[in-house]
Formats: sequence, structure tokens, C-alpha cells
Amino acid sequence: MADLRRLGKRGSYRLGGQLGGGRGGRGGRVSFGSPQSGISPWRWLVVVLAGALVIAVTAELGLWFIPFLAGLAMGLIAPRPGWRLRHTLPAVLGMTLIGWGVPLYWLALVQGQPAGATARVIAALAGLPPYAFTGVLFTLLVAVLQAVAGLWLARALTPRGLSR
Repeated sequence: MADLRRLGKRGSYRLGGQLGGGRGGRGGRVSFGSPQSGISPWRWLVVVLAGALVIAVTAELGLWFIPFLAGLAMGLIAPRPGWRLRHTLPAVLGMTLIGWGVPLYWLALVQGQPAGATARVIAALAGLPPYAFTGVLFTLLVAVLQAVAGLWLARALTPRGLSR
């Protein structure tokens, strides 16, 4: 009976004290994550650059499907150190864009290969305007879609207890 008398009164629920301005332990703030769930920006940058290096080296070898595997690996490994989607999605996007963008840049501008002409042909065959920029943009978009699909698949396969 004592529990029935507490229903509807301030402080009788877990969130009642936190929302009640000063009665809660956090001064009225509600937090849905632990303070330890953040990640160091340096560690994030190292992971992005390491993934970009792997994608760039394998892109030079002709392994075009590696962005999917990189997204899959990030989605399977990231929940263990406490990364959330707001950490993993930008990491996967960054490593994919850097990993594919640098080899394309290297071929066209540094080595002087006719990558622009090839990009124009690819864009025209894909039904896009026949410009080198659209061909390169289309190539980067395909790589990003692969990586995001891999991340989505890994998050779907990961049990909910590990991702929180």
C-alpha cells in the first residue's frame, strides 16, 4: 500500500528527482549516456587515417570492395570501445573519402595519367553529365555507399547489449 501512495508525487520515480531542478544529483540535467562514452579525438583521427591508408593501398591494388569491408569492420569493432553511431559514421565516411580520394588525386595530378578522361567516360556511360568532376564524384559516392552499407550491416548483426 505504501507504494500506491507515492504514485504521482515528485521524487517517486527515477527521473522525478533529476527533472525537479536541484533535487537530483546533477542539478536538474538529464543524461542519457555515461561520461566515459566519449572518445579521444586523437584516437578517432588515428583510426580514420589507418582505415584510409588501408583503403588507399587496396584501391591501388584494384580491390574496389574494401570500403564495404572497412565499414563492416568498424561496425563490428566499434561498440567494444564505446563508440556510438555519431562517432563511427563520420569515421567511416572520412576514411572512405580519404582512402579513395587520395589515389584518384594521385593518379590524375601527380602521375599525370589521363584519369580525367576516364572519369568523363565513366560519367557518360553512367548517364551523368560527361565531366571529369561528376565521374570522380560518382566514384566517391559508390565507395561511400559501400562503406555505409557495411556499417549498417554490422550494426544490424551486433547485439544491442554490446552497442550501448
